[in-house]
Amino acid sequence: MKIKFLMVGILSLISATTFAQKDVNTAQTEFEKYEGLRTQPALAIPSLNKAKEAIDKAVANAKTANLPKTYAVKANIYGSLAELDTVATTSLPLFTAAEEALKKAKELDTKGENKALIDNANISVGRYQLNKGVKEYQAGKYDLAYKSFDSYRTVMPEDTNAILYTGLAALNSKNYPATITNYNKLLTTKYSKVESVYGELATVYLANKDTTGALKTVTDGLVKYPNNVDLRRTEIEISLQQGKQKEVLDKILSAIANDPKNKDLYYYAGLVYSQVGDAAAQKIAKATAASKAALQAEKDQNFQKAAEMYKKAIEIDANYFEANLNLGYVIISPAIDAYNAANKLPANQQKAYEAAMAKANAQFDLAKPYLLKAVELNPKSYDALNNLLTYYKGKKDTANITKLNAQINALPKN
Repeated sequence: MKIKFLMVGILSLISATTFAQKDVNTAQTEFEKYEGLRTQPALAIPSLNKAKEAIDKAVANAKTANLPKTYAVKANIYGSLAELDTVATTSLPLFTAAEEALKKAKELDTKGENKALIDNANISVGRYQLNKGVKEYQAGKYDLAYKSFDSYRTVMPEDTNAILYTGLAALNSKNYPATITNYNKLLTTKYSKVESVYGELATVYLANKDTTGALKTVTDGLVKYPNNVDLRRTEIEISLQQGKQKEVLDKILSAIANDPKNKDLYYYAGLVYSQVGDAAAQKIAKATAASKAALQAEKDQNFQKAAEMYKKAIEIDANYFEANLNLGYVIISPAIDAYNAANKLPANQQKAYEAAMAKANAQFDLAKPYLLKAVELNPKSYDALNNLLTYYKGKKDTANITKLNAQINALPKN
């Protein structure tokens, strides 16, 4: 009799537990129906509401309140409810409940029996943070967007959008260390625009006053993308800032010796000479009278060498826009110097003025073919149009000055 009574007790316990678990199973079944009908909200949402009703009962029932599956299912349901609710004040409590349920499910699921449910809930919670971050980013709340995107990234650590968005929000909030971390991570992924990340990351390093990190990033990028003009330009700029113009120029000239038909290498060499010349020009205004002549000579010599390199690039490709643009610039620059010097002469030096203007005009005309070619190749380029405008100002060509001003004013405003 005692044995029979004991068996009846056990059967009653099993029956009660099984009955209680029906709420968990109902919640899961209704949630799965919702998942299958997500594209049809009118049919899907009633199932989600039934799932919520069932899981709330399961959580309130002592027999199922500590089952890992209960909380794994709850995390999925509440995560989906939070995603659907577009009002922040009402969606946040749902999200918090999902997050807490997910945490408890992970703690209780020591055997990993509910891994699929937990993984799915992770994604749902992450999507909520992603959508929240997008709204915060669009509202200019970059600090908050960074936190939301970073939370999404922890859920989806290999998702390139998660990494990119986190990095962008960090950048806009001037959190450069976090930007650097995320952009470096992006470089290790299969992100479709990874080539552009090298240049962007180098810029962030520079903003963070880390020229060593910037140069390393550019160098790494050029190993993979040796023909990337922007990376090469950044490498040159950083090298010049560090006073390494000889090193970078030697590197380019050595590459030219091995690949003499590579137009880009001649362009890069010209770019180095141009930037050294520009640096000298910037010093002239503040220089003493004794040092101005030497700086002017340095500028002129480097612009002449730059012109030689740009011409070689154009010999290989007559339609090389950047080379035509820069060649026009380095040729017209001494014309501008001569023009300005002539206009500073006193009125009683008419012959000297005429000689100086004749020299300036001749130099202006040397630049004209390249200035016109650059505009022909890219009529929407502000730099190309502005260089040609400078030519017409030097030649005092009123009609073309008016025409060029109209073209420049018609350009899209950035």
